[in-house]
Amino acid sequence: MGTKGREIVGLDADKLIELLNKAFADEWLAHYQYWVGAKVARGNMRGQVVAELEEHSGDELRHAGMLADRIIQLGGVPILKPEDCYKMTNCGYDAPEDPSVENLLKQNIKGEQCAIEAYNELLAFTKDKDTVTYRMAEEILEDEVEHEEDLEAILEDLKKAR
Repeated sequence: MGTKGREIVGLDADKLIELLNKAFADEWLAHYQYWVGAKVARGNMRGQVVAELEEHSGDELRHAGMLADRIIQLGGVPILKPEDCYKMTNCGYDAPEDPSVENLLKQNIKGEQCAIEAYNELLAFTKDKDTVTYRMAEEILEDEVEHEEDLEAILEDLKKAR
């Protein structure tokens, strides 16, 4: 833990760690949702959808790493047990029980929209109080907005192809 790094945070660091762990839970579940969805995907444009899901899976895992690092910098501990991700998540997990590409796209768009809301709230919480976390959340939010747009564009193309 960086003593001065925690000291300069102008807000309740324990509350911030809790918010970061919620985001960490979201990222792990999103990573798995994308990863497993890519494995089971079926239907038109499967190749394009699988490639996008695999790319997003990697991004979500990278986000989880960024969050874990920040939690540790603040003197916290990232979620240690996978089952605790379900207890802490903002956005939940949608199992791809219907592996049609259309359903997978809709599920993941919903997840990205929730992530956008969660990071927007984290930005509001840290604005002018914790520039390190703020910049990290801003970077992740940019990715989540891009993910939503990517998935919506593919869904639109899929509908036009019918």
